[in-house]
Amino acid sequence: MEIVNARAGTVTSSELLKMLVGTPYNKRRAHNNHSTILHNAKKYLQHRPGAVQNADDIKKFIRAIKPFKLLPNEILQLIEIRPTSSTTLSLLIEEYEARFTNDQEEAILRIITTILPEPEALAPEVETAAKNS
Repeated sequence: MEIVNARAGTVTSSELLKMLVGTPYNKRRAHNNHSTILHNAKKYLQHRPGAVQNADDIKKFIRAIKPFKLLPNEILQLIEIRPTSSTTLSLLIEEYEARFTNDQEEAILRIITTILPEPEALAPEVETAAKNS
């Protein structure tokens, strides 16, 4: 792989997973743990919310969330994490309580849960960690 333009922008987990799935196995790089890194990255990303999101979902979400004037990094975090509680939402949005009312908070959560698909299941290691907490 080669970085063509380092300042081209950020990508979502969904876009990264699609790119990694489309990356062919390269025998020359196999000795550099290339295939192991690809395998582990794919395995991790397949258990994140981005695994079930597609470009249309993301575009629709960005259009729907636009009236709330969120920063690009805040929008990306909402897409990546797909929060379903106001507590998580408050951790992802800067100055959350000062910027949004309770009604706006509910509207943001409703947009997230209706537009962004729910991930299939948590990764086994995440479930185990949650049970042990």
